[in-house]
Amino acid sequence: MSIILEQGPVKIVVSGDSISRGVVYDENKKKYTILEENYVELLRDKLNGIVHNASRFGSTLIKGIQKLKNNIFNDKPDIVLIEYGGNDCDFNWDEIAKNPDAIHLPRTDFQTFEKALFETVEFVRKNKSIPVLMNLPPLNADRYLNWISKNNPVAQENILKWLGSVTKIYWWQERYNSVIQKIAEETKTLCIDIRGAFLRFPDFTELLCIDGIHPNKEGHMVIANKIIDFIKGEYNFLLKNHFTPTGLCTD
Repeated sequence: MSIILEQGPVKIVVSGDSISRGVVYDENKKKYTILEENYVELLRDKLNGIVHNASRFGSTLIKGIQKLKNNIFNDKPDIVLIEYGGNDCDFNWDEIAKNPDAIHLPRTDFQTFEKALFETVEFVRKNKSIPVLMNLPPLNADRYLNWISKNNPVAQENILKWLGSVTKIYWWQERYNSVIQKIAEETKTLCIDIRGAFLRFPDFTELLCIDGIHPNKEGHMVIANKIIDFIKGEYNFLLKNHFTPTGLCTD
């Protein structure tokens, strides 16, 4: 990594979904907006390097990595931060609410997600960049159920009929999170434990928007601080003035 430093500014690409894009739900405006103090912008202010955010709202791993292959490697990044899974494990909840007895599949099935993530890590390495994975922040299953059912009792009843239990929402997302951990271990890829950072809080739901899944402003602070802690341990030279993260306290 010292060679990268000598060659000029380090280039970092963030490839992810709406979390990395900085999307939050504004309860006053009643719509999704981009948080100016999102974790990528917080990092940009603290790093010695060029940060390109290639993340998009609603992006799955396959869609996001295709964009990475087509465009981003023209910039020849030194590090690629990879954050996917939240959309991949999601379902068409409106269809489930209409027909809970039918078979419904996630946007990216479990095996495809695992294979694609493995291939993504290998692709990044073959292009002489360093892949760094991020795992998933935990979601609030009850809040998310209210959100996807639009607080409609009939829709909620049908979704629960298909699920079997509201806890299955958390369990299903945890399965995809476990794949990220597995691929990190199998490929010896660095992985930033965002989920662990959230779960250290007595009530991690305070770090989530009303939809139960997108981190709010405080959640983005937690993500930024966790990544900075990671950088301090692995690539300390990237931090301006040996920056020490501050912000929320879990005590």
